[in-house]
Amino acid sequence: MILRTTNSRTRPAIRKVRTTAALRPLRHRLDPATVEEIPFRAGDGVRLGLTRIDSGEPDRPAVLLLHGHTASADMFLLPETRNLVDVLLDDGYEPWLLDWRGSCRLPYNETGQRYTYDDVALYDIPEAVSHIRQRIGDRPLFVVAHCIGSLTLSLSMTAGLVPGLAGVVSQGVFLTPKLAGRTSLRMSVAGELLKSRIDHIPVDFRTVGFWSKYTPLFALASRKASCPDPTCQILHNSAWGTGASLFVHEHLSEATHHRLAELLGPAPLWILPHLRRIELARTVVRWHDGDHRYRALPPNALDAAARIDTPVLLLAGSENGLWLDSQKLCHDVLARRQPQLDVTYTEIPGYGHLDTFLGRGAALDVFGHILDFLGEER
Repeated sequence: MILRTTNSRTRPAIRKVRTTAALRPLRHRLDPATVEEIPFRAGDGVRLGLTRIDSGEPDRPAVLLLHGHTASADMFLLPETRNLVDVLLDDGYEPWLLDWRGSCRLPYNETGQRYTYDDVALYDIPEAVSHIRQRIGDRPLFVVAHCIGSLTLSLSMTAGLVPGLAGVVSQGVFLTPKLAGRTSLRMSVAGELLKSRIDHIPVDFRTVGFWSKYTPLFALASRKASCPDPTCQILHNSAWGTGASLFVHEHLSEATHHRLAELLGPAPLWILPHLRRIELARTVVRWHDGDHRYRALPPNALDAAARIDTPVLLLAGSENGLWLDSQKLCHDVLARRQPQLDVTYTEIPGYGHLDTFLGRGAALDVFGHILDFLGEER
């Protein structure tokens, strides 16, 4: 493990934690005039980010992009490669990007009011869909969702909060989360052991310094790692300490690899109880059972899957080191329990989890499947 240390006579700098809800600027190579940042708040008043990419043509179908937890809209706009927004624009769509409260462009994972995935499903996604529909009128609206963005979308859909979507592409996980046994165990044990000492796991070693309470986590992540970069180790080799892997290393360009600490932020430990309950149930379950504000959400999303009213493409890399074969499991379960639903499953050979969007070859190997699905439902 390669560590950068400061002069021994100086103390490490105090870690800077953002307390403002202002969004960090997006990085892209689009004409700034085409990028519309829209002031946006969730249904409970939390400030989020909503961005529209103006295609210059008013009649295009809209596509809402939902990132995973600790990622952001940046994952769809990589300037160093041909990204999903590029592909959608070229194929005649109008991209919309939501930074929900789990975005690393916002400070909520480190500071501010804590939340559960119930809040994302009840407030963030429905409010974004409602706002977009006010702008696009009766044009079709698709959704492409990644990881926890997809998981929470499934809860919104089975609650009937986002009816009438033209189609949904779910990447990584949807209704039936499945983790490896060691990942599930580490998640439970680490959550209990660490919750009294830390409330989140950072990914950028440079911001915490060598003499910090996070150093043992980075040291553990470095075991048997082939890459010397600490951020890569804690993501690729450990997935925030869970022992899972977030991407196939060789699929990332050098520029994307250098940006990992920008593209993926700290993981909050206080979200683990809800995630743990979801994983044990092997479906998306509501956390707030006794709070009347969340009664619109089903207690068990899989039991309410009959409410899904749109075609769904379940997409996954064959080497997904985080959610394993969750998407294949979901397809098989829905085919048995809800055969009337229009659900298909596509596996991307050789791809992991995040590299399905961040990979330098994703435009050739992955995005074509998304465009084919959207085109069929357009």
